Amino acid sequence: MKLEEEVKKFMDNRNKSMITATAYQMGAKKTAIFPADKALEYLSLGLVGEAGEVANKVKKIIRDKKIEGDISGEIGDVLWYCAMLADYLNVDLGRVMENNLDKLRSRKERGVLGGSGDRR
Repeated sequence: MKLEEEVKKFMDNRNKSMITATAYQMGAKKTAIFPADKALEYLSLGLVGEAGEVANKVKKIIRDKKIEGDISGEIGDVLWYCAMLADYLNVDLGRVMENNLDKLRSRKERGVLGGSGDRR
């Protein structure tokens, strides 16, 4: 199935459990409105802001010892900014995810999953 068809199928059926990262990225792009001349700054700041909203909801869970509100909605907002940032950088979100898993598997196999530094 072509990617455009996959996006259309998702949008038509709202079968969210079946969407791929690449299809999500394409669908998210259709909702993108931001200043092109400041795209990198806008998307980076948006990503950090939405991640902060996730953290704030988690903080309230810790404080109140109960879950209130929809954290998944905030995670979705983080995902949107990740997808748009990847798109701006001409990188396929699915490829970003695959590369990340490869990196983490390698670190686990080498026993360096914990610790710090990019070159583990």
